[in-house]
Amino acid sequence: MNSTPRSNRTHIAVLGRRNVGKSAFMNAFLGQEMSIVSDTPGTTTDPVEKSYELQPFGPVVLIDTAGVDDQGELGEKRVEKTRKVLARADLAVLICEVGVFSRFEAALVDDLQGARVPFLLLAGKADLADAASLDAFTTDLAGRFEQTPVLRFSVTRPDDVERVKDALSKLAAGRDEDLPIISDLVQSPSTVVLVVPIDKEAPRGRLILPQVQTLRELLDADIATMVVKERELEYTLRHVLRNPPALVVTDSQAFLKVDADVPPEVPLTSFSILFARHKGDLAEAVRGVRAISRLKDGSRVLIAEACSHRPISEDIGRVKLPRWLGSVTGARLEFDVRAGHDFPEDLTGYDLIIQCGGCMVNRAAILTRIRRAVAQGVPVTNYGVAIAYLHGILPRAILMFPEAMAAWEA
Repeated sequence: MNSTPRSNRTHIAVLGRRNVGKSAFMNAFLGQEMSIVSDTPGTTTDPVEKSYELQPFGPVVLIDTAGVDDQGELGEKRVEKTRKVLARADLAVLICEVGVFSRFEAALVDDLQGARVPFLLLAGKADLADAASLDAFTTDLAGRFEQTPVLRFSVTRPDDVERVKDALSKLAAGRDEDLPIISDLVQSPSTVVLVVPIDKEAPRGRLILPQVQTLRELLDADIATMVVKERELEYTLRHVLRNPPALVVTDSQAFLKVDADVPPEVPLTSFSILFARHKGDLAEAVRGVRAISRLKDGSRVLIAEACSHRPISEDIGRVKLPRWLGSVTGARLEFDVRAGHDFPEDLTGYDLIIQCGGCMVNRAAILTRIRRAVAQGVPVTNYGVAIAYLHGILPRAILMFPEAMAAWEA
């Protein structure tokens, strides 16, 4: 459980108005005092996250949030943070006060249904309500939301906690699983070559997460895998491998050299393109990349990084992509870089969004960004897709993805 990256865990948001018992629910669910519980409204200010093993489903992340009915200037900021949690939720628990289903709960339901996030409805503090009121309230909710489990819940009743865990396990198991990274593209027995440059952005003593996850998935699929740096690739293809590999995967920054070294008949793609499919919508990224040809002086480009990191002198998102875009378009472009969960609600001021591979966040977070961009009519693409396009090798890099090729040819 502890070794499962947070980006690979199902994210469960705990939602509701102030003082409905969200933090008490978290503590009862986790079996430990993680969230501060108080009768004072607005005690929870920032989202509180905790990794947990939800048996029999597997590793998840629970996120306690501020009440959506918070007030005042600070309250509005807390509510905004809660809504940002919704953007990366795979599942949700909406806790209601018995007898109260206000515009706040209705708005949360609308948001969850609009984002296609499965959720539970809990009648919280059930031990404090009389039986008639509790029955009427849960019956009403069940009638209004026929596809949504409605449960009675009290932190004083261990059986209630177990029922919620069982219901969440079923919801989680019923979701569409994330697409594979690479295992569906090759079959055993075969060989895949991973080209892994060791540059300033690679953590000391480690590989970056997309490379590690791709390697592990290949090993799990019984695919023979060779890992080389870009300078050893040509030697490996000519003198080490008896037969051509089934696929070569490269870091996007080495695309040009690897493209030159890999024979045309050998499939080639990048880690970032693999993750554009695994974490997002590769076909949409291919459609969005066409907007590069329409950029002109003054066009605004949003570079969206899913994690926070210390930029280096040759940072891919802040240095190399802007340089390549300027060189190819010949335009004086304006760039805005947003890191972590700091993704704008209003995207209409941008002419293009370039999203990183998203290895540090879950798929729901990336899909929410893509859907928001599409809804607002703003083209959105991905680092790897953009780099392949700028280097003139995108068709080759997406050849093994039929939907992406159809989007390109259209």
